[in-house]
Amino acid sequence: MDRHEIEGHEVINGEVKATGNGAHVLVPKDWRGADVKIVRTSEPTE
Repeated sequence: MDRHEIEGHEVINGEVKATGNGAHVLVPKDWRGADVKIVRTSEPTE
């Protein structure tokens, strides 16, 4: 696993869920319009 250092304001833990031909992660509504970075921390289980 690589190590990455990211400066930010808040961290949430979530699960990626299938949607259509892709997947999504839900974040709080008040994050709308913010820049975010998604980091995969485990191997997919599929």
